This record gives sequence, structure tokens and C-alpha cells, in this order.
Amino acid sequence: MAMPMQARAYAFMGNARDHHQRDGIRSRPGLHLVFPGDPESVRRALSRARVAFRAMSIPEEHSGIAEIVLAEVLNNIVEHAYQDHGRGVIELGVESLPGWLAFTIRDDGLPMPGGKPPDGSPPDLSVPFGALPEGGFGWLMIHELTQGLSYRRIGNRNELRFRLDIAESAELPG
Repeated sequence: MAMPMQARAYAFMGNARDHHQRDGIRSRPGLHLVFPGDPESVRRALSRARVAFRAMSIPEEHSGIAEIVLAEVLNNIVEHAYQDHGRGVIELGVESLPGWLAFTIRDDGLPMPGGKPPDGSPPDLSVPFGALPEGGFGWLMIHELTQGLSYRRIGNRNELRFRLDIAESAELPG
């Protein structure tokens, strides 16, 4: 049975609304979601983000890139941050700023190895076909498409922040 996605109070993090009012995320137009860290809830959050980007009048090319980056980050949280202790909660904040979308993503999963996001180095593709990596491109793409990427561990919570430039024409790297 799927849990409905809605903001609610959780004992370990308090009321999400109050949390965001303290750090100023809710002061500008944007999006704020608190949802379970499972694949189905991530899909619903991405759908809601798409609707919110439209409501914020974000051009389709930029909202598409934002959705790709969000999908990669949120799926990494589900797959890696919650790998040892099951599901947790993900908190997503998006602010619309002049020329930028600013993202804050928090979770209570495992910390990132080494206390920082993976560097996003391209995998070695000069190996035989059967030895090609299955993954390894996600963090490279995140680094290429975002600005101001930062990570910190606050108590037992992870916080990832980044911005997407929506002032210029968006282009995928390559």
C-alpha cells in the first residue's frame, strides 16, 4: 500500500514547515515537499516538481534539466543513503530566484562517503564491452548541470544544495 505524499510532522525532524521558516527557504516562490524515500514517492515528487516548475513559469528546457538532476539525486538517496536501514524521509525545497532555481535536499540516510559528493569523474570507457560500467554517469551529469553544489552532514541528516541557471539557454553537456 503506497503512503500518500504529504507534509506531516516527524519526531526526528520536527514540522517541515517550521524547519523551512527558520532557514528562509519559504520566503520566495517555489516548492516544498516532504515524502517517503522510496521509488514510488520519488516518482510522485518528480511529477509534482514538474507541475511546480510550470506554475513558476520555468521554460521547458530548464524544467526538463531540473527534473533530470532531481531524478538522479533523489534516486541516489533511495538507492544509497537508505541502503542499510530501509526507507526514510526526503525533504525537497526549490526556490525560484531571478535567473536561478535553488535546490535544497535533505534526508536522514547514511552520510556520503568521504563527507562529500562523488567527484563525477567520467568512467573508463576504453574497456571491453562486457566490462563497461553499469553506472557512474549520474554524478558527472549533476556536476556538469549544476552550480554551487555543496554537501554537509548536520547531525544525522544530509543536506545537498545546488543551483540551476535558468537565465541562459540550457544545453546538455557533450
